[in-house]
Amino acid sequence: MNKFTPAKAAGARSVDEITGSRRLRRMRKADWSRRLVQENRLTVDDLIWPIFVVDGRQVREPIAAMPGVFRLSLDLAVKEAERAAKLGIPAIATFPNVELGLRDQTGSHILDPENIINRATRAIKDAVPEIGIITDAALDPFTSHGHDGILRDGIIVNDETVEQVTAAAVIQAAAGADIIAPSDMMDGRIGAIRDALDANGFSDVAIMSYATKFASAFYGPYREAVGTAGLLKGDKKTYYIDHANSDEAVREAEQDLAEGADMLMVKPGLPYLDIIRRLKDEFAMPTFAYQVSGEYSMIKAAAANGWIDGEKAMLESLLAFKRAGCDGILTYFAPEVAAMLKG
Repeated sequence: MNKFTPAKAAGARSVDEITGSRRLRRMRKADWSRRLVQENRLTVDDLIWPIFVVDGRQVREPIAAMPGVFRLSLDLAVKEAERAAKLGIPAIATFPNVELGLRDQTGSHILDPENIINRATRAIKDAVPEIGIITDAALDPFTSHGHDGILRDGIIVNDETVEQVTAAAVIQAAAGADIIAPSDMMDGRIGAIRDALDANGFSDVAIMSYATKFASAFYGPYREAVGTAGLLKGDKKTYYIDHANSDEAVREAEQDLAEGADMLMVKPGLPYLDIIRRLKDEFAMPTFAYQVSGEYSMIKAAAANGWIDGEKAMLESLLAFKRAGCDGILTYFAPEVAAMLKG
């Protein structure tokens, strides 16, 4: 019987001969050398923190599907904004959970200058003027049916929705919002909002376009957070992008830039790293990703069950956005990561 031995076979090449002496592990041999050649880095300047606001005082409601995330009354939202600023987080994005009695078919409460989102903007800006405030002019937290637009005879009507979203954007800018980030995906909304902002003296207010918001299964926990989970009639496939399409996403981004968008956003994040890379390569514009609620909850749930190292998975997922070309990331992990980076 022939017995295998690890001895070098006659005529076999050495590793140096095989690689041409190009040993790629050389720069991985130590922590200092790995740090020296690291291509991408995550910093606190990359983080935008989405928070949820509700009416009341001293309200800190846990969101069951998003461990560690809460709905906050304005007094506590201000304290969290102060904490974010101390951690160096550049901006927060606010999302409301509106009382059911204030929701209707057209989402008309979004036009109230005293609604929860506008009061939150004023309160945070008064207390923490140095932090950026990003607001969403979409209607879904304000409608009784959970859609991002006005529902007429079973159809989300585009142009009437654009009018209302545009009016809401101006009101949000008047309250102190620094960036309007409309997530409704209606045709023409970016151009209409840009025109209205400029006409009303808000030419310095930027627009972060949810240029490529996909019809995704990863939004579920967010809908619980803003109270639309049980309200939604049907789905959002007539206005969100089919998750099978990437060329369409590029066309959407190109259109929004032509209409005046200052920044592009891809939503969700990790399942769409290819879209982030395409947009960055194609347009070389500030590009952001929203690491949505489902992405956050999956990491938290797996970590809670001991299946993964939650901290390492969190950091790896965020660094993936940087590698794909992101200039910043909206993530519920923001304060946790910021504290870690600062420490």
